[in-house]
Amino acid sequence: MSAAARTVELAALNQSARAEFVAALDGIFENAPWVAEAVHGQRPFADLPRLMEAFAATIGSAGAKRQRALIEGHPDLAGKAARAGELTAASAAEQSSAGLDRLSPEEFDRFHRLNNSYRARFDFPFIVCVRRHGKESILAQFERRLANDAETERRTALAEILRIAALRLDQRITGADRLKVNGRLSTHVLDTHRGRPAHGVAVELAELAGAGEARVIAGGTTNADGRTDTPLIGGRPVPIARYELRFHLGAYYAGLGVSQADPPFLDVVPIRFAVAEPEGHYHVPLLATPWGYTTYRGS
Repeated sequence: MSAAARTVELAALNQSARAEFVAALDGIFENAPWVAEAVHGQRPFADLPRLMEAFAATIGSAGAKRQRALIEGHPDLAGKAARAGELTAASAAEQSSAGLDRLSPEEFDRFHRLNNSYRARFDFPFIVCVRRHGKESILAQFERRLANDAETERRTALAEILRIAALRLDQRITGADRLKVNGRLSTHVLDTHRGRPAHGVAVELAELAGAGEARVIAGGTTNADGRTDTPLIGGRPVPIARYELRFHLGAYYAGLGVSQADPPFLDVVPIRFAVAEPEGHYHVPLLATPWGYTTYRGS
């Protein structure tokens, strides 16, 4: 079953035979259908957190040999399998979400060196839940974890596998109680010059790289409430990264006929901030006039 497979209700999963159960959960754990096979007999599950608890207990008691095979079933990040198009659909989508399919030659060489160093030290692939990280954060994790001892890194790899599985499960199985795996990033603009929400401000969200490069990942225009119609990031983790929100204030006030200098004092207002909690709720508003602005972190 591919990463784009249809969703299944937990109630239906609880009633399914072993083969159907395993098929519905295919790919939740990379190349490891034995995890789903092992928990089938524990049905019914009251909710998705209980199902994840069963997965975690099964992996925790699986023994070193099987745990090792589970870790080794994952591909290198931006490695040979990725470049050859040999990743599973889920892994390909996850690596793409962090921009790992769009690396420069220099970035690819850096990942290649880190992959080799990590395998030389631990003899298994580096595993991180990439949907919780931006590219710079992944590289920082790589370098930080190279200093771990082998047992710490084995436990860390298994914990990351469970995080990957939880996000995949959230996309695949629906139930009354969702897993707490998603965050939200939103904004709104208050026109304090006119004392009302700012309707019609163009907004862009960019992820920043180490050398200052910016990759636009979301955008929109504020509605009558001064908000974008949907969160800039929602229904998934907010990757650990540095960001820049850009508010096109000059064009907004020009459209209202507000008297401004030529060129206007404020044109595009950038707000730079960082996210450290992928499952957190971040609200980054702008309170603005044609001549000044302020912001804060809301929730």
